[in-house]
Amino acid sequence: MDIAAEKKRLRALALGRRAAMGDERRAEASRAAAAHALAAVGAVDGRTMALFAPFRDEIDTAPLADALRAAGAVTALPVIVARDRPLLFRRWDTDTALVPTGPFRIPEPGPEAPELVPDVLLVPLAAFDRRGFRVGYGAGFYDRTLAVLRAQRSVRAIGFAFACQEVEHVPAEGHDEPVDMMVTEIEAWAVGPRA
Repeated sequence: MDIAAEKKRLRALALGRRAAMGDERRAEASRAAAAHALAAVGAVDGRTMALFAPFRDEIDTAPLADALRAAGAVTALPVIVARDRPLLFRRWDTDTALVPTGPFRIPEPGPEAPELVPDVLLVPLAAFDRRGFRVGYGAGFYDRTLAVLRAQRSVRAIGFAFACQEVEHVPAEGHDEPVDMMVTEIEAWAVGPRA
């Protein structure tokens, strides 16, 4: 099997389903997923939770960010440093100015926001399977970041997406970093231990 071609096919399939949801359904599903995520992560007071700024028609993390802050969590957003480097994370408060940056124009906190090391990362994705393997957008930012963080300390990775993005099987390569839990608008579940 050509793994790159299969991942490309799965990405297109899942992103097509996501786009077909429509704005109203995406907003409703984002709120439902936020409730599942908050229940699944447990106590967050004082913990650093890295979310992501939604790109195109991704699941909206704003409802979850509000709930996490209300529960005492410190929130952060990823910052792209360079194409082949791990992400870094900067504090994201309700009054933090976000600037669309980089080739994707994804909003990020500026350099004045303190850098943080997250305890939990919400991971964006295009497609996922029940084992916790995911297809990202092809740049490998989260695989690199999770590999570095997991080598340094215990960190939890939670895939956060719409249920329609689930596929039967994501082919895994040696560099792929699975998530520890998946959360959608329908449910949240822990995946098995990493091999």
